[in-house]
Amino acid sequence: MRVIFIFLFLLGWGTSSFAQAKRIEYESDRTIKNEEKYPGAFILSKVTNQVHFTHQGIEIWCDQAIHYAEENFFKAYGNVRMEQGDTVTMTSQYAEYNGTTKFAFASGNVNMRNPQTSLQTDTLFFDRTKQQAYYRSGGVVRDTASVLRSRIGRYYLEDEKYSFASNVVITNPDYVLESAQLDFYSESGHAYMYGPSTITSEASVIYCERGFYDTRGDTGYFVKNSRIDYENRILEGDSLYFNRNTNFASATNNIKVTDTINKSIIKGHYAEVFREKDSVFITKKALAITLQEKDSVYIHSDTLMVTGKPDQRVIRGYYDVRLFKSNMSGKSDSIHVRESTGLTQMIGNPVIWSENNQLTGDTIHLLNNVETEQLDSLKVYDNAFMIQKDSVSGYNQLKGKEMYGKFTENQLTQVDLVKNTETIYYMRNDNKDLIGINRTVSSSIKVLLKDQKVEDVYYLNQVDGVLYPEQDLPENERKLKGLEWRGEERLNSKEDLFKGEPPYQLVKIQGIPLPEEEEEFFEERGESEELLLNEKSRLKPDDLKNRPQDTLPLPEMRKAKDSLIPVQKNTGATNPALKKPLRKTASDSILKERSTPAKAKKD
Repeated sequence: MRVIFIFLFLLGWGTSSFAQAKRIEYESDRTIKNEEKYPGAFILSKVTNQVHFTHQGIEIWCDQAIHYAEENFFKAYGNVRMEQGDTVTMTSQYAEYNGTTKFAFASGNVNMRNPQTSLQTDTLFFDRTKQQAYYRSGGVVRDTASVLRSRIGRYYLEDEKYSFASNVVITNPDYVLESAQLDFYSESGHAYMYGPSTITSEASVIYCERGFYDTRGDTGYFVKNSRIDYENRILEGDSLYFNRNTNFASATNNIKVTDTINKSIIKGHYAEVFREKDSVFITKKALAITLQEKDSVYIHSDTLMVTGKPDQRVIRGYYDVRLFKSNMSGKSDSIHVRESTGLTQMIGNPVIWSENNQLTGDTIHLLNNVETEQLDSLKVYDNAFMIQKDSVSGYNQLKGKEMYGKFTENQLTQVDLVKNTETIYYMRNDNKDLIGINRTVSSSIKVLLKDQKVEDVYYLNQVDGVLYPEQDLPENERKLKGLEWRGEERLNSKEDLFKGEPPYQLVKIQGIPLPEEEEEFFEERGESEELLLNEKSRLKPDDLKNRPQDTLPLPEMRKAKDSLIPVQKNTGATNPALKKPLRKTASDSILKERSTPAKAKKD
């Protein structure tokens, strides 16, 4: 029996000590009791030193307090300061604390600080068990670089993360960020945006429905309906990367760059934009569209570059260039378009098809009237050739060193060939019966066309020609030297711009995952459970419940599915989504001097 008694005594002593360890301890210059006004409580007051409470790693100072020792609860008044270790300090005019539930409430000019940020609000709830602080009546967070405002906010002390919702605004000297919902990591300054979000600065407006922004490094990554509006350009794509320091942006998959001044559009699947240099680089199914009132011009090549200020725009295309408009198409190795003058230069094995005419040479220049937006003239330099397929057999051929053409209402109406000109022409009567084959050389030739067909040919100076009966001109004499009919390459529609090219497989975009679904801040409590604060609290039990109007919109967001590869968030100083090497593209030789974080990953 003695052993059992000793064991029970020790057990009771241990339980009592454990309970005592949970009790709030205090120091006070003045302690009085007023059972009539505050039954069961001590009134603690400052004389020289503030009232000081301690409880399991937290310390609270105040000028006056009402302490309910048996209920392990107190109310603190005047110059309240609450510290948890060396990481969090909170000041306010009033506070309450329940030592059993480890739950605190503060009001009146509340200011909570950690090493990187400070939070100001009028009312704050603090759950020490969850290590979370929460406000729902508006708050302001000050970071080293920015000021963040929202109606609802939740701070996770262990992750040093804020979750903001409802009218979230970040104000920085260089921009203003607005979002429906935002997670902010105070240690790194990283912000994750969810729902409709904009970043507005003097030079640009960024929009996305999911995005990342480094508020200290001024770089961002945006997905889901993302776009950047510059003064005279709009950049859209499945994913966008942005660097404010270098005025650089890149885009991946389903890209569209709209020139709002010059009425042109560029599409592709990888693009880079340098705002300060006013230049755009685009590849992967690159397509430029110059919008005209009646007939737009389409240019496709492996790589497109657009440079220059709005009034001096230049479009350059490289490798396998293809051009199409309703009454004309062409191909070349490269192309150079100066929009201010309307000059288009096709270089490297160029060819143009205009109705049933094929024009080739070493270089072809097309001149567009910038006011009427119609073709004005063309020039072919060196080895100029104009070929028509005869209605029955053979080819009508005109050859010279240079060729000059005139257009009327976008139709080729006159062609002049100069220097060492030669022709082979199939002469037919009205019934299209062959009269003979005319072979002529002269110094120059003038050709008049009607409805894109040769109507008259004039041979000028030093003319030497013969009309041969068909049987008298051998087959090998019916082609001028250098003749190359390329009709099988002709583009007959916009779809032919990509004819013969393998289908492009879009790269997988690294996504920004939605935030984890967190439990509600206020947990439902049963009748037998301890109140979060106390029945003597200023707050009513209903004040410590979750409200529908304060629920974050995550359930609605999760209904919208996407194909993004989720990337684990990084709460530290760097983000892995922004540390990937630049994805190899056909542009590597141009870009090897640059180092830009790409946002694309191979399948």
